Amino acid sequence: MGTLIYMGTGFEFDDRTLAHLKVAITAKLRRGESFLLGWSARPGEGAGRVSLWLSPEIPLVYRFADPDPVELNRRWLAALTHSAMSATGMTVIDEAEANDGPGGSRTSASPH
Repeated sequence: MGTLIYMGTGFEFDDRTLAHLKVAITAKLRRGESFLLGWSARPGEGAGRVSLWLSPEIPLVYRFADPDPVELNRRWLAALTHSAMSATGMTVIDEAEANDGPGGSRTSASPH
């Protein structure tokens, strides 16, 4: 499990998900865009949803458990980035959800 550290609080994601979030979030922040990042809490974390306001001024740390980078899925990155433009912000979805969208094929990008 990897950890997204935001204002001193750690939020765990599997390394594969965190790698995709890192690329999608970084692209938005590099453009100076602030946005919400949201996901459903896992059963062990209680019920409900978590939302973070991400802004270029707020430092983020991505800590991965695995030292090797993952192969990125362009469709998943596109789905995450597209969701960030909605009123509810970037929503963390799993890879299968992204691949089930129009076209449904997986293409990869270089690892980051």
